[in-house]
Amino acid sequence: MRVMVLVRSTKESEAGVMPDTQLLSAMGAFNEELVKAGVLVDGEGLQPTSKGKRVRFRGSERAVVDGPFPGVKDQVAGYWVWNVSSMDEAVEWVKRCPNPGKGESEIEIRPILTLEDFGEAVTPDVKQQDERLRSELSHKGA
Repeated sequence: MRVMVLVRSTKESEAGVMPDTQLLSAMGAFNEELVKAGVLVDGEGLQPTSKGKRVRFRGSERAVVDGPFPGVKDQVAGYWVWNVSSMDEAVEWVKRCPNPGKGESEIEIRPILTLEDFGEAVTPDVKQQDERLRSELSHKGA
């Protein structure tokens, strides 16, 4: 199963404070373990919400909202995509992760939906389109 592992923002990450050398080194070592175990698919840190934008949808209308966004703990500072055998395995990996913040931090794990999760809404055309797009992405090295 694939999961998205969301590193929640802290006051420091939202202020643009970069991790120190010790944390970067510890995270690098953790990422190496994930790669060697065949777990890591992708992952990156994110800039603070002050550098982001949101697009709000209301029917056919679109409104662009500039960051920063309220609710520091509701924001995401980084992510991984992991390929694991179960949610329990993902939890065990997160427990081994260095603390991503200077104090209290939180990491959320969420299963990634598969096409099969959408049930009867997946027509043969939708399935064919999905397979074509995944093939195109794999050829681009994404």
